[in-house]
Amino acid sequence: MNIFVGLTDRAWFEFLRHRADGRDVNFWRPSGQPFRALAPGEPYLFQLHAPVRQIVGGGFFVGFFQWPVDVTWSHFELDNGSETLAAMRAQMARYNRRVGRDPHHAVGSVLLAEAFFFDEDEWFAAPNFPTTGVQVGKGYSTQDPAGRWLWNEVAVRLATRRTDDRPAQGALVEGARFGAPLLVAPRLGQGAFRALITDAYGRRCAVTGERTLPALEAAHIQPYAAGGPHAVDNGLLLRSDLHRLFDLGYLMVHPDTRELAVSQRIRREFENGRDYYALAGRALAPPRPGFPAPRREFLAWHADAVFVG
Repeated sequence: MNIFVGLTDRAWFEFLRHRADGRDVNFWRPSGQPFRALAPGEPYLFQLHAPVRQIVGGGFFVGFFQWPVDVTWSHFELDNGSETLAAMRAQMARYNRRVGRDPHHAVGSVLLAEAFFFDEDEWFAAPNFPTTGVQVGKGYSTQDPAGRWLWNEVAVRLATRRTDDRPAQGALVEGARFGAPLLVAPRLGQGAFRALITDAYGRRCAVTGERTLPALEAAHIQPYAAGGPHAVDNGLLLRSDLHRLFDLGYLMVHPDTRELAVSQRIRREFENGRDYYALAGRALAPPRPGFPAPRREFLAWHADAVFVG
C-alpha cells in the first residue's frame, strides 16, 4: 500500500479541523498539476509547512479532478477549507497568482473521504521527509520500513476514534492489528458523489449531452434521505432543469430499457412541456468505461416511488 504526505496550508487545516471530521475534503492544488501517487482508498496525510513540519491528519484518496475555481467551489463548498469562494480564491492565489486574476482558472482537486484531524498532542513528524526542495509532498510504501512505521503511527491514533461508519479508517486500524495493510473503499459524502458523477459521465448531461459545466448537476436516483447511497450507480449527471423535474417525478428512466419517460402531468399542470416531450424515449448515455451503470433497483425505486405518469 502507498501513503502520500502532502504539504498542507495551515489556514485550510485550521478551518476544516473543527468541522470536517469523517467528511469529504478537497485538498486543492492551485497549479492544477495532476496527482497520480495513490490508488483509490490509499491514505493521504496532511503535513503543515515549516516551521511546524508535523503530520496533523489525513484522509483516503477518492480521485483527482480538474475544474474551474468556481465549479470547484460549487462541488465542495465549505469542504474546500474556506468560508466563501472569494476566501478560497485568495488562499489559492498565495500559491498561484493566476487564480486571483482569472475566476475560471482550472485548479486541481485531490478528493479525500473519511477525513481525520489529530489533536495537537498527537502530531508527529514523517520519517525521512526532506526539509528543502519539496513542493507538494513525498510518497511512501508500506513495503519499506519508513512507510510501515508511518502506517502504524496513523493506525494507533485512529484506533481511539469511532470507525464503525468509516470503513477505510476501520480497515487501516484492523490491518495494523493483524500486520497486513488492507485497502477498503472509503465511505463517500455529498461532495465526493458530485465529483465522481461529473467525472463518470464525462462532464455531459446523460440525457441531452449538454457540456456547460455550471448547468450540470449530480442527481441521486434514490435520494440519500430515502436510503440511497452516495454511489456512482445511484447517480446521473443531468442538466439542472432535468434534475429538478426528475426529483419531482416529472421524468423517469425506465429500469429495463434505460429510456427517458416524461409525465403527462407537465402538459396537464403547465399547459406546456414541448421541449421535454421531445426527449421522451431518448436512451440514457452510459457512464465512461470503468464506472458502473445506474443500478436497476434504484431506477425501479424511483419509477415506483417518485414518478407519476
